Amino acid sequence: MKKILFATIVVATALTSCKKDSNTPEYNSTQKGLISVEFDNVVGSADLQLNTGTYTNSSNQAYKVTKLKYFVSNFKFTAADGSIYTVPQDSSYFLLDESVTGKQEAKMRIPEGEYKAVTFTLGVDSLRNTKGVTERTGDLDVTGAASDMYWSWNSGYIFFKFEGTSTAVTGMMAPVFQIHIGGFGGYSTATANNLRTVTLDLSTRGTAKVKASKTAGVAVHTLVDLNKVFTGTNTISLATSSMIHSITAGVPVAANLTGVFSHDHTHN
Repeated sequence: MKKILFATIVVATALTSCKKDSNTPEYNSTQKGLISVEFDNVVGSADLQLNTGTYTNSSNQAYKVTKLKYFVSNFKFTAADGSIYTVPQDSSYFLLDESVTGKQEAKMRIPEGEYKAVTFTLGVDSLRNTKGVTERTGDLDVTGAASDMYWSWNSGYIFFKFEGTSTAVTGMMAPVFQIHIGGFGGYSTATANNLRTVTLDLSTRGTAKVKASKTAGVAVHTLVDLNKVFTGTNTISLATSSMIHSITAGVPVAANLTGVFSHDHTHN
């Protein structure tokens, strides 16, 4: 009788323990974990190689890339339950530079959880463009990191700088092409708004499962295909659009830029 009673107690205890474990939340939203959105610059299926790689765009024009820099900002993460976490703005501006090791990712800390989408701005929003110099530090410092990524007070930051050489380019600057995209709407005089919002759906190729205990964090691997700069809403030819240094001239290129980004996979 005692053996039967003991066995009953053991089973009941085990069942109770299992029930408690199943009710324990997998994520603690009061804790934050590290997430990195990695930007892997490519041209079609080839990895981008500055100065040495030769690529061909949709107009069958061969080109090399000598510089690639762009701003990503204002990150938001959509959880599996539909709730959205907005990264504090002061921690949400990143200048990516293909030529600098470690400058191809945006690292942030966000609440624990499973995230099915990430949204960000390609460029620097109008509010930050018009703030005082003391509020534009770090990657936004126009006297430092962003010294070659700024036009003027009214025009603001260059959002996307893409330079290289191509035999398709003619004229005084041949074979150089320079594609500089900016324009937030203007401070004192209205301009075109070339800011773009990009949303990456993570649900197909791997949601991000953020936990504070993951010291290495979670990495959302994003491909940035430069060939798509030349195609999409508009076809851009280096023979006719090799020097883009104004907001208005950049409008057709800006229309293509959301298609440049795609989610490849997630390292959890």
